[in-house]
Amino acid sequence: MLTPFHLAYNVTDLDAARQFYGETLGCKEGRSTDSWVDFSFFGHQISLHLGEPFKIQATGKVGDHMVPMPHLGVVLHMPDWKALAARLTEAQIAFVIEPTIRFAGEPGEQATMFFYDPSGNPIEVKGFADMEAVFAS
Repeated sequence: MLTPFHLAYNVTDLDAARQFYGETLGCKEGRSTDSWVDFSFFGHQISLHLGEPFKIQATGKVGDHMVPMPHLGVVLHMPDWKALAARLTEAQIAFVIEPTIRFAGEPGEQATMFFYDPSGNPIEVKGFADMEAVFAS
């Protein structure tokens, strides 16, 4: 059984973060103060602190795409990924990489989508039909 990870990073506006992570992504809010807020990010703990976000660049070459680095993300079962992709599309989220399938027919075939939170933090959400294939090579 996997255990949850914890990741703390900066955002520029806690109210915008609450709306995005809580309402748009559907993450449950946890503890908070006037300078940070915790969320259950699909079962993992993220702590969003007021401050300057990481500097990012599109330096990660994955398939035919250059992806923003660093980024955080989560791996979901395919039905959950599809539901989230539909939810984000309906919310008119501007995708860096639209919901798509990559490595089709290869080991590690996966669905992916990239987008930014309101502070410019890049997020990738992957979907797998077979979770045993997450580490396939």
